[in-house]
Amino acid sequence: MYYFFLRFLPQALPQLVTAKYSVYPPHFVEPVYKKQELDKLYESSEIEKYKLLPFKAARSSDTCSVFHDPLVAKFINYMLKKGQKKLAREVLEKTFENIKKLQLEKYNNETDPEKKAEIIVEPIAILKKAIFNCKPLLKLTPVKRGGSYYQVPVPITDKESIFFAMRWFVHCGQERGKKVSFATFMATELINASNSSGRVFKKKLELHKQCEANRAYAHYRWS
Repeated sequence: MYYFFLRFLPQALPQLVTAKYSVYPPHFVEPVYKKQELDKLYESSEIEKYKLLPFKAARSSDTCSVFHDPLVAKFINYMLKKGQKKLAREVLEKTFENIKKLQLEKYNNETDPEKKAEIIVEPIAILKKAIFNCKPLLKLTPVKRGGSYYQVPVPITDKESIFFAMRWFVHCGQERGKKVSFATFMATELINASNSSGRVFKKKLELHKQCEANRAYAHYRWS
């Protein structure tokens, strides 16, 4: 009996932890707190589907303000260190300020009207485009077969790919030289990534090359 418990406890532990610490049952849906999203639901008459569904309570960080962006809030949380959220928010605001200065300078110096119209000045739009360009499609996961571990390429979800991209940005910022501030480095890196270049974009390409090199082990994912 003791051997049976030790053998199957690691497999059952995630389900036990989820069942014990989950506040809401699985059939509860995420709350819709954005006014724009609610208006779309009313216009498309899809609000009828939500009338009888149980909703989770909104988080303390959720707000219907037009200045709130979920992707920016998530990026602030990834930058967070030792619970200093105010400092992380200030650093990101300084990063946005540097992006605005660099892009406005580039916009004012450009003489070609067509190229001038393509320059993005909005910092949040540059952040979203940079994360979108650096999102990987595959990742390598170790799979044990015949006493050996193989790095098997597997597809990842959109949520996990966003996590990879944001984590790469933060890690590159931490590995910068001491002479350059985090906000200045991050502003340059986000602009480069929005133009499909820079360190983080190269990390994505390197990961895809590794997955391509290990494509012979892809069948181990199902075996």
